[in-house]
Order: sequence, then C-alpha cells, then structure tokens
Amino acid sequence: SSSSSSPPSSSSSPSSSSSSSLSMAPRRAAAALFFPAATAALAAAAAGLGDAGGGLQPVLERYRAAAARLDAAAAAEPAARFSLLPENHEARAAVADVAAAATATGAPAGSPQSDEAHLAVAQKLFQRLYDRPGGRPSLRRLHRTSHIAALAALRETSRAVTREVTGWLLYSDDERKLNRDVTEGLVRSGVVSEQFLGELDAHLAKLVLGGGSSAAAAMECGAHLVQHCVIVDPCVAPAELAATLDALGKAAQRPGAPDGLAQLVEQARAKGEKNGGGVSSDGGGGKGGGGSGGPPRELPDPVGLRETVAQHFDDWARVQDLPAGDAATSAFLQSLALGRLLHDDTQERFLRILVELAVTHCLGSEASAGLPPPGAPAAQLSFVAVDAYVRLVALLCRRAGEPIAARLALLGRALVAVARTAMRDTDERGAAFNPRPYYRALAGLMMELHAPDSALDASHPQVLAAFASALLALQPLRVPGFAFAWLELVSHRCFLPRLLVDHSRKGWPLLQRLLTAVLKFLEPFLRSAELTETVRLLYRGTLRLLLVLLHDFPEFLCDHHFNLCDCIPPNCIQMRNLVLSAFPRNMRLPDPFTPNLKVDLLPEITQSPRVVADADNAFRASPLRAELDAYLTTRTPAAFCADLRARLLLEPRAAAAAGTRFNVPLLNALVLYVGVQAIQANRKDQASPITHSAPMDVFQRLAAELDTEGRYLFLNAVANQLRYPNCHTHYFSCVLLYLFAEATSEIVQEQITRVLLERLIVNRPHPWGLLITFIELIKNPRYNFWGHSFTRCAPDIERLFESVARSCIAPPSKSDGQEGEMPIPVSA
Repeated sequence: SSSSSSPPSSSSSPSSSSSSSLSMAPRRAAAALFFPAATAALAAAAAGLGDAGGGLQPVLERYRAAAARLDAAAAAEPAARFSLLPENHEARAAVADVAAAATATGAPAGSPQSDEAHLAVAQKLFQRLYDRPGGRPSLRRLHRTSHIAALAALRETSRAVTREVTGWLLYSDDERKLNRDVTEGLVRSGVVSEQFLGELDAHLAKLVLGGGSSAAAAMECGAHLVQHCVIVDPCVAPAELAATLDALGKAAQRPGAPDGLAQLVEQARAKGEKNGGGVSSDGGGGKGGGGSGGPPRELPDPVGLRETVAQHFDDWARVQDLPAGDAATSAFLQSLALGRLLHDDTQERFLRILVELAVTHCLGSEASAGLPPPGAPAAQLSFVAVDAYVRLVALLCRRAGEPIAARLALLGRALVAVARTAMRDTDERGAAFNPRPYYRALAGLMMELHAPDSALDASHPQVLAAFASALLALQPLRVPGFAFAWLELVSHRCFLPRLLVDHSRKGWPLLQRLLTAVLKFLEPFLRSAELTETVRLLYRGTLRLLLVLLHDFPEFLCDHHFNLCDCIPPNCIQMRNLVLSAFPRNMRLPDPFTPNLKVDLLPEITQSPRVVADADNAFRASPLRAELDAYLTTRTPAAFCADLRARLLLEPRAAAAAGTRFNVPLLNALVLYVGVQAIQANRKDQASPITHSAPMDVFQRLAAELDTEGRYLFLNAVANQLRYPNCHTHYFSCVLLYLFAEATSEIVQEQITRVLLERLIVNRPHPWGLLITFIELIKNPRYNFWGHSFTRCAPDIERLFESVARSCIAPPSKSDGQEGEMPIPVSA
C-alpha cells in the first residue's frame, strides 16, 4: 500500500522485476486515462504482457465483445440502476462477460500475468466511466453503475485492482475525475476500499483548501460524499472523511460558500459522535469488519444471495394467498429459516433485496406497457410484487414463536429498507422519481398491521415509532418527489388516529416532528409568497390536516402550538390562527363579545397551559438563560437589555437563508420564558405589580430599541400566546396593552395594532385571547385608540377599522340599519 501513497517516478529501475514494473504502468498513465490516445507507458505494459505469456490480445478481444454487449444493454434502459436489474437482465450477463475477459490469459489467479490482465480491463472500464457525453446523470445511470459493478467484480479476483483504481482516481489531472456520482459509486462498491479511503480523503481536502480551478469541483464532490455516504445511506464513517470534513468546514466560512455547507459538516460530525465513529445501521446487521483500527463498513452482498432471495420471493408469490397456517406457508417459512435469511447478519440484506426486486417489478410494468396515447390516462402499475413484500413482512412480524423484540426489529429493518431504497431512487432519478411503489409499500404495511393482534399490531408504541422514523427519513426536505404521498401517509386512517389516541400521548411528539418537517419544507415558499400550483396544493393539504386536528384533537395543537408556530412564517396568518385557536374540548369558551366581561375573574384564567417547546428547552440550556435569570432576579448587569438586541441577530449567512436578520426561534423562546418567569414571580408575591418589574423592563426595552423588523417579530411572539383562557393568555394580553399605553412612539402603537388587526381580518377561526385583547384596546378610553392618527391615515384604513370595530364590540341593532356589516375577509 505504500507504493500508492504518491505518484511513481518515471525513472523506474530497469533491473526491477517485470511484474513490479508492469504493475506501475497503469499508475504512470493515470494522467492520460481520460484521453483517447494511449500513452507510451501503457504501450510498454501491453508489450510486456505479450512477452509474459498468455498474451493481451485474447483479453482485449473478449473485452471488446463484452463491452459492446454492455453498451447495447445500457442504451436500451439508460435510466435503470444496475443493482435493481433482474438476474436475467442483459446488462448483468454483459458485466459477467467483462469480468471473465480478464481471465482469458489462462494464468492462475493472483499471478503477475493475471493481475496485469485484470488491470488492463480495469483501465478500459475506468476510462469509459468518464467517456460518456454530458446530460442528466439519470440518462447515463446504467452505463455508470454497470461499469462500476464490473470494476467491483474485477476487484473480487484481483487485489491489485483496488490499489491501481485508487491511484488513477487520485493522480489524474483531468477535473472529470471529480465526478461526484462516479466517486460515490467507487466508494460504495468497495472499489476504493477502506485501505485506500484515507488517501482519497486527504486528496479531496487538499483540493478543497488549495483553491484554483479544482476547488469548486472538489468541494461539490466532497460534500456529496459526506451527504450520501455518511448521512443519508451510510457506508463510510465520519472519521474516514475527517480531512474532507475539516476542509469543507473551513470552506464554509469563505464568502460565497454554498448555503448549508456548514450545517452539512456539523450534521456529519454529530452523526459520528452519536455512533461512536462507526457506520450507522438503522436496521441491524449486515456489516463487515473494518480494517486496522477502522470502523465497520458494509460489505458487498455475498455471491448468489440476490438469486437466492429472488427464488424465495417467487416461492412466496405462489403461496401468499393460501390460508394462514397452511402447510405450504409453513414449509416456506422453514425454508427461509434453513437458508439463514432471517438471521441478524443477513436479515437487513434480505429485506433490502426484496424491496429492490419489488420496486423493479413494479416500475418495469410501467415501462413494458409503453407510452399511452395522447389524452389517455397514465399506464397502470402492477403492484403484485410490492403487495407480496408487504404480506411477507406482515407474516414475519406476526410469527407467534418469535420474541416480540425480534419481530419489532424486523419491522424496523423492513421500513428502513423501503426508505433507503426510495432515497437512493430519488437521488438517481431526480424529476423522474416515481413515488407510487414506495407509497404502496408503506400504506400496505400500515393497513396490514392495523388489524388487531394479541402480540403485535399498529397500537404498539414501537410500531408507531418505526413508521414515524421511516416517514421522517422520507420527509419532503429530503425527498421532495415523495411530498404528496408522504402527507397522505402521515394523515392515514391507520396511522394518525393511533398516534394521537393510544398510549397516553406518547405518539404526540412524533406527530409534532412530522408536522414540523412539512412546515419547514413549505416555509421558504410561503415566506416569499412564491406558490406554484404544486406548492399551493401541498399547502392546502397541510391546512386541511391542521383543520382535522383542530376539530378532533385540539389538545394536540394546544400542547405543541409553540413548535408549530416556530415553523410558520409571519405572513401565513390564517394557518397560525388555526393553530392558536385550539382549546381543550372540556372547556367552554366565554363569549368575548359579552359586555363588561371580567377576564381576570374567569376561573380558567389562573390555570397554566401545557406547553411543549423544543426551542424553549434549548434556550434554557443556553448561556443567555443564566444571564437573563440574573437580570430578572437582581436587574444586573444593567447593560443586559442594551446588549440583548445584538444577541438576537443571526450571522449574515444564516440570515440570508432564514430571510430575516433575527433568530426568530430564540426570540420566541425568550418571550415565552420571560413571561413564564413573570407569572411565577407574581404568584409568589401577588402584591408586586406586573407592570413595574424586570420582565416588563425586558419587554419595554425590546419594543423600544428593536428596529421595525425586529419589533414586528417580537410583537408576533407575544401575540402567539394569546390563545384560550389561561394565565399565559391573560399575562401576555396585559403585556401588549401595557406596551401600547406606555409607548413613547406612535410607531410602536401602530405596529401593535397591525399585529392584532392582521390576525383579525383574515377568515376565521380567530383565537379567543386575540379577540379579547383587541376589544379591550378599542373600547377602553385609557388607550385612546381612536385618537391616534394611524386609524385615520387613509379612507380605506378608516373604513377597515370601523368595520372591524363594529364586529368586535357588539352586534348593532337592526334599527341602526347596520345588520349586514361584517369585517372584510382577507385570504391568508
């Protein structure tokens, strides 16, 4: 391995052995591998082979025939992926022919002549990886993946292939060697083995930090390897790409660095810390031992495993419709056990190959049907194989003789297999990704496990957690092409009710994470109000899901309003109102339009609401919390409030990504935390007023010293706590009214009015606390609301205020002739 650490010198000693000299020839030619002309070194190698015995000519002739066969197969289905091809596919036979061409010399395996023949074929394959013309990667996928599979087959019979291919990859001067898809394939297939991965890591880091023309391509290639080989579908431990991660982290600090690069590096490092440096395996076994001191890495599938799994899948298709307990079904399960396919060391591979076979069959049925005529409906897919996979997994999960832990582990691995295959598929197919087989598999498993079972069904908390984990892996931010199927699965009748009803709210945090995932995906589109028809449709689907929760499970929205509002942009007023309008089903809301309603005397107004806030928990662990606690207790240091504004600002790069200069989740958490501390302090000492207090000082300083954008976000954070009758609603209503009364600038009063008014003029529902706050503001003469100039700045504004006031104060009598007046509805 030491010979591969640096490019060999061109002045090799002629007295060295012929095998040593010849093995270096492809390495010397690495810089020329991307050009049509053969180099002198390769010519010398060919001549040397001819003298060594066996001859290169038979190897090249057999290779050319196999390569032509492989080209024809790849041209027939350019977008296919080699690993998903059926066993009898022409491309698989062509790859076998290419690997067999290296043995045409007749030399014993491992001999110098055999190694050189393998290297000659490998060099041809490696060059052809980059020879294809440009275009979408999906249009040359089978060409790429089949050639990588051929290199992997050569590696199995010659250890020299791995060493030399790594050298070619590192020492070529052509920038095409940084093709990210090819590099990922070489690493994932083991052609660039663990032994030489450190060299690739150091080489990429050097190119990233070296600047020049290769830096951008190296950065893109390195980031792709980190994302796909470390995070999405792990085959490499973060420690194995440590130098690349360090280089990408430094590059992320440069001006003009790609958005999200720093976050990607941190995510990869966090994954390494979580897994102790090893490769994560969500499903369980199937990992091979690593090299010296290295973490375990996934090995290629054993020879013949795919054929064995395919044969068992065919056998299952014949017996799947037989009654439960039939002798043929029992015999099938026994054959699985005898084949060790359900053991921990092979179970993950078994399930993954099943998913690949089922998806290939399903998508192949569409291709075989051909293109429909214009105006005709799309070709129907055959889901026979996908349904067979679902039934087999359900049967295996309900084997009475197996421990419950083993059955739960199998279900988790089955769902991981579907999720990982879908993620690989969307990476490779891009816009051509078809989500239907994956939706069918997940929905089918949900329905199969929905049937009651004495030991394991959808009511089991770990079953729900397994489905939620699979959906989180396939969330719209990761697999945009699966977004509509994903939302339908989240709201599925066999999943959502069980998540909400069973197990004393243990499923609620899972649902909150799922809803947060879709809101984070929608947030950039909603923030910029750039809604294509597709995004608009997804938004409406999300809105309807929230409406279902508001109607049937309002307590969920009550508990998780804080996390959901963190993800809803400020301009999505109706969606935020919908979340904030929820109130417990056992509560009867007082009519906010009741004349002389005494809010502080309501029995519910002293009760604390249940709030689940992830950002608040993070805030409580931050250094800012300790300083804030000291100020709330002693009002020291005096400069705390003056410095607070700067600590709420984001770094320029993060601000550009978020669309605002302010850390909105931190601001929301700060407002809630200060309010809760004020309420607790007031309960301990009811004689102390809430107005002249340290918490109110913080709020007043923020209202006065933040700029227009920051003040609007701050007031929105306060208004987000105006919900159903509880102590939070009462306190934050008093805060808004006090800030309005004590404001020294009419700009602050105008912004408070804007925050309240824009939430009232949209379509219903409107939060109860919002209504009682605005009614108090316009009715109480203390606030002199109608005396402010902004209520009369334009005729349209004046009419708007009058219309809202008529609706919020009291319904006018018919004698006044105003029975038809209603507030102007404004769509969110």
